[in-house]
Amino acid sequence: MQATSSGESATFDPSRLPTVFGHPTGLYTLFFAEMWERFSYYGMRALLVLYMIKGFLGYGDKDANAVYGAYTALVYMTPFFGGMIADRLLGRRTSVIIGGLLMAAGHLMMTLENDLAFFSALGLLIAGNGFFKPNISSMVGEMYPEGSPKRDGGFTVFYIGINLGAAMAPLLCGYIGETWGWHYGFGLATVGMLVGVAIFAAPTVLTQAMILATALASAAMMLMYNAGDLFSILFNYFVVGALVLSATAALVALSRGGLPTELGRAPDPEKFSSNLIKVLVGTAAVIPIFVILVSGFSVLPGFDEQVTLIPEAMISHLHESQNKLVRGIAQFVEEASRPAGLVLILAGIGATVYLFKEAFSLDKIARERMFVVFVLTFFSIWFWAFFEQQGSSINNFTDRNVDRVSERSVVDESMVGTTEVLRLTSDDSLKDLAYLSQEYLGHENAAPSFPDKVEKAIRGVEASKEAGKQLSPERLDQVVQDVRQQPKLTMSALTYLREFAKSAQATEEDKKVEWTYTAENVGRLGIGGSEIPASVFQSVNPIYIMLFGLLLTALWDYLGARGMEPSTPFKFSLGLLQVGLGFSMLYFGTQFADEDGMVNPFWLLMMYLLLTTGELCLSPVGLSMVTKLSPHRLVSTVMGSWFLATAFAQFLAAIIAQFAAVNEGGSNFVPIPAETVHIYGEVYKTVAVMAGACGGVCLLLTPLLRRWMHTEVQGTPE
Repeated sequence: MQATSSGESATFDPSRLPTVFGHPTGLYTLFFAEMWERFSYYGMRALLVLYMIKGFLGYGDKDANAVYGAYTALVYMTPFFGGMIADRLLGRRTSVIIGGLLMAAGHLMMTLENDLAFFSALGLLIAGNGFFKPNISSMVGEMYPEGSPKRDGGFTVFYIGINLGAAMAPLLCGYIGETWGWHYGFGLATVGMLVGVAIFAAPTVLTQAMILATALASAAMMLMYNAGDLFSILFNYFVVGALVLSATAALVALSRGGLPTELGRAPDPEKFSSNLIKVLVGTAAVIPIFVILVSGFSVLPGFDEQVTLIPEAMISHLHESQNKLVRGIAQFVEEASRPAGLVLILAGIGATVYLFKEAFSLDKIARERMFVVFVLTFFSIWFWAFFEQQGSSINNFTDRNVDRVSERSVVDESMVGTTEVLRLTSDDSLKDLAYLSQEYLGHENAAPSFPDKVEKAIRGVEASKEAGKQLSPERLDQVVQDVRQQPKLTMSALTYLREFAKSAQATEEDKKVEWTYTAENVGRLGIGGSEIPASVFQSVNPIYIMLFGLLLTALWDYLGARGMEPSTPFKFSLGLLQVGLGFSMLYFGTQFADEDGMVNPFWLLMMYLLLTTGELCLSPVGLSMVTKLSPHRLVSTVMGSWFLATAFAQFLAAIIAQFAAVNEGGSNFVPIPAETVHIYGEVYKTVAVMAGACGGVCLLLTPLLRRWMHTEVQGTPE
């Protein structure tokens, strides 16, 4: 544990803590502990859907979206219980350490290519997040005296740490995982989580040394490992600068003292050992339940696929309806009948009934304030359901239809009939060869050896999978036949080629392919250059937050000082309207796609900008709204329901992502970009309309909600 000065009393008094830059020195320990935890979480998140589709699992979009939705929903459920365990049994400090170690074990298990290991890893991450997430945030607030004007500033600093970790993760874990191998990306996430726990638990001197060493190492890696294009260089250099400045500030602050030992102690030290044993036993018992839920029972003997309580055959005709509402209901029913979805819905119904019952027992002012909480929670569910497409459908859209290649030249007529050798990996021995990049998708290759090369890759990748995950011989032959009959390069063929080239069984020849240029390639196919991995684009949102978060905070303060700050309901409507504009950018991008179905990354960057400004309007005021409007005796319960609502938003996000699922002929085979671009475009147009409608309704309700908030009455009733 980190030590403080020996003269401190046993009773924790935040007013006596040493400060630097106006904030307790321990804040900078929590800053870096949380930064590394977010690095590990978002590093895994950036890769998860791509890994399930391209890695050993070989999932189609539909199954990958279902697992991703179940995982993220459960991740947002567990902090409610983790907070209660810390408050009543273990204290926050021990809970953070347990959570960090569980998550590190989960990230480590992700490096194993095994069904049970994969879902066990997700179970460990779900449990670990429940212990870690709510408690480290609470410790920030505890370091400030009651009513301190510096508290909000402290959370702003902490929020920067969250987003710095979230920005680093795709730039390192995402880039290295997609370029060198999935297990390297997950391995980096493991290291990040262990570093976060060590920084939190170690003595102050060691904490300083680890902050310095890991900041320098991470900065060096971001400068060394990137796609080499202007976009990657600018983003990596910005994050490196923010990391170095943060580390410097932390070293200065921690020279005055570290995290106080009294902070986050167990509520009853005498019962700590027995409580710890109970919690560990209970956690060991509940993790298998998470594993079963997130896998949809597929890890159990006799269950080869994810289970739905309502057989898909019963509602398949509804999925084929021309009516979008009918298809939406069918998709909701299907997802709700999965184990994780059913648990979430039952918990949501129970919480809703209980809170409405409590609300109607309150006096008029308290009851109407609770109604405001209910209404804004409803709108927040839709906001996060749209926003969280980033990790699922937008990740796939970026991978398949966003032009991520900066080519050096374009095929001309003199090159028709010539053959070029292209590399499939980033091995140093192949650096002189041009890369078979995303640019080649949808183009014809006249090289006679190419179909055989793809067939070998498909059979090699499938043979390396464990028995239960391999395609049946009949299905394998069908996939091979489909590939050989498709004259243009598909994403599935490119994925098989790359995965096989990175495998241990690949020879030097398997890491290269021949491409013979055709007349169809002239003027359309770019050569050379670099390709930005799709997961790297997930760093854009946290980078935008670091760029614009403080500016927007300053704007609210400026308007507030003049009595012009928008109300909370108005900010919620602004957030939803901006999300609608953001998805309209993606729709316009698909309409202006080139003839190969590729979208300019400008549209993606604009979408991220609008989603970020929308997030900054809604997210910071959500928790504040709950604490201000809820009766004192219900604050914790309502806060728990807020997290439960966020979990339900992840469930809805998975349903929305299913409409963007791209499969060819009912298989897991992904066709050429020109055939997928308008599928995504139609889905994002619908999301834009829905988000705009939600924002419009919230805006219309704003006058009523402002009256129900009763801002003229100070305080909250018991």
